[in-house]
Amino acid sequence: MSKQLNREEAWALLTEYNQDPFHLHHARTVEGVMRYFAQELGYGDEVDFWGIVGLLHDLDWEEHEDDPMNHTIYAAEILEGEGASTELIRAIQTHTSDFNTSLPKPELQMEKILFACDELTGLIGAAVIKIGRA
Repeated sequence: MSKQLNREEAWALLTEYNQDPFHLHHARTVEGVMRYFAQELGYGDEVDFWGIVGLLHDLDWEEHEDDPMNHTIYAAEILEGEGASTELIRAIQTHTSDFNTSLPKPELQMEKILFACDELTGLIGAAVIKIGRA
């Protein structure tokens, strides 16, 4: 049976698999951007879902960053074990379809935004850290 994870459940799951402050900050950043776009684009009834997709998009990264080809395949296994919806799993997997062509490609507007904002927020976050150390 699938269910919609709430924000607290999603955060608990994320922090179970990730402890690095950078990864947690990145997850919260992508969550915020996803929530913003959901609201701005008129998906008000889906704001929480978009945010949870953003929060959990790299759920498996910290444990499996040495295997980017299968990034999100591990996450899918974790999420399936939690009873997460197929919509959540698919949305998360679309952001790595450029590494693994067997994964679904971004088709929905939300999936395309995740694909773009993940890379953009990661780049900006890394630049901020670099500048702060200069």
